[in-house]
Amino acid sequence: MTQAQTQTNTPRIYLGTGGYSDTDLLGTLYPTGTKKTDFLREYAKQYGAVEINSTFYAPIGQKAFAGMVNKAYVQAESELQFAVKLHQDFTHARKGSPEHAQSFLTALTPLIEANCLAPLLLQFPHGFDRTRDNRLYLANLVSWFKDYPLTVEFRHASWHNSQVVDSFREQGLIWCSVDYPKVSGLPPSRLIFTQRTGYLRMHGNNLNWWDAMSAADRHDYRYSEAEMQSWAQAIANQRQHFDRLYIFFQNTVNAHAYYNIAMLREALGQFGFEVL
Repeated sequence: MTQAQTQTNTPRIYLGTGGYSDTDLLGTLYPTGTKKTDFLREYAKQYGAVEINSTFYAPIGQKAFAGMVNKAYVQAESELQFAVKLHQDFTHARKGSPEHAQSFLTALTPLIEANCLAPLLLQFPHGFDRTRDNRLYLANLVSWFKDYPLTVEFRHASWHNSQVVDSFREQGLIWCSVDYPKVSGLPPSRLIFTQRTGYLRMHGNNLNWWDAMSAADRHDYRYSEAEMQSWAQAIANQRQHFDRLYIFFQNTVNAHAYYNIAMLREALGQFGFEVL
């Protein structure tokens, strides 16, 4: 095998965080004194992808996404990939519609045109169990986004079985692997690939998950180097199953993610991955 062929066959791993606006990253990822309006420009110089979470709470228009593309591609001269979390109406309120979906996709036009749209994320709450009605709702929801890469996170254990995983493979859906805290009521942490693109969310192992007063409290956890090495090994063990993998750390509070990404980047590099 030639060196060029080896490079072509090397899986590509994109590292990043859930959102880029956490001021806890000042002094680490962002130089002290960086204005919030310049966060994304600085972010794009360091990481290969970002998971936009603010879209879960309120719609973002084309102008805002165009601004993101400008900061990342023009100002930072990067090739940052944008994963985008779908609005809570689709997953939590469960009152999405084809029209709502089209409106959401139209807003993403700048990302699509710049060829920097990573998977769209559907993150269902713990209360979304695998009932007949919920299966039907999910089928409809998926059909509205059928032309775009879609990853789905289930927090209820009833979805975590081989039948659902097999159906994801058949439907072209990306299973959202998650590292959850090891507490009762949450599914086990597993790395699963149903397409050649993988998606992994790192939530940390804060055992106070259920009692946390906010998302920041829930994700207040810094992984050890041993934990990062273990994940790198798990990823390496499945390298034949993917071409690209997006990994997003949600523990930006207290800059935990900054240090953990550095740990994982080094660990993955030891296995010969192309890490962005």
